[in-house]
Amino acid sequence: MTPEPGIVIESVSRSYSMGGSQVTALDAVDLDVAPGESIAIVGPSGSGKSTLLHLVAGLDRPTSGRIEVFGRRLWEMSERELTRMRATCLGYVFQDPHLLPGLTALENVIASRLPWRGRRDLAAEARELLAAVGLQGRTEHAPHRLSGGERQRVALARALLGNPPLLIADEPTGNLDAVTTDDLLSLLGDLRRKLGLTVLLATHDAAVAASADRVVRLAGGRVVA
Repeated sequence: MTPEPGIVIESVSRSYSMGGSQVTALDAVDLDVAPGESIAIVGPSGSGKSTLLHLVAGLDRPTSGRIEVFGRRLWEMSERELTRMRATCLGYVFQDPHLLPGLTALENVIASRLPWRGRRDLAAEARELLAAVGLQGRTEHAPHRLSGGERQRVALARALLGNPPLLIADEPTGNLDAVTTDDLLSLLGDLRRKLGLTVLLATHDAAVAASADRVVRLAGGRVVA
């Protein structure tokens, strides 16, 4: 029996009104992602990579089509239900870590989940995650005392808090040098195998794409390979 996909994207399109005309960001995209699979989405700027990630995360809604994420039918969910899904089912890593400057590394990891769980409960898990990403000695450091690679590791730990089954990453190495990129990819691969993560990432970097199980190419909002 074929296992049920972790993510099902069915005939998804997204259009926007700009200057009195319609702009199509995604056009009838179909994609299935198996649980535990790592998918790299590649394509030129404006091809729809970030739009697709936003739709899977429930940050935006498609103009047409359906998306299912680990059994959750996004088209049937309210905004409140989508918010809860993001807090429990997925972690998101952006090109910019978006750390709060007034908080320590530990506090930054905890902050996004506080509405859903108690601080004491989160702190122990956050410390374990910071240790897992090699920052056990940096838990009380503010972002300005961390390198770019270390800040992105904090963002990764934050995304993995609560053990979500899905990690979405939008150009996660875009601001990193080659050596730091290699280190982060190695770390992400180790964590994916250890935690059984499903990973959906967008990238312009061929080395990052090569680290995935499968590469999906977008052009003009359509899947071309």
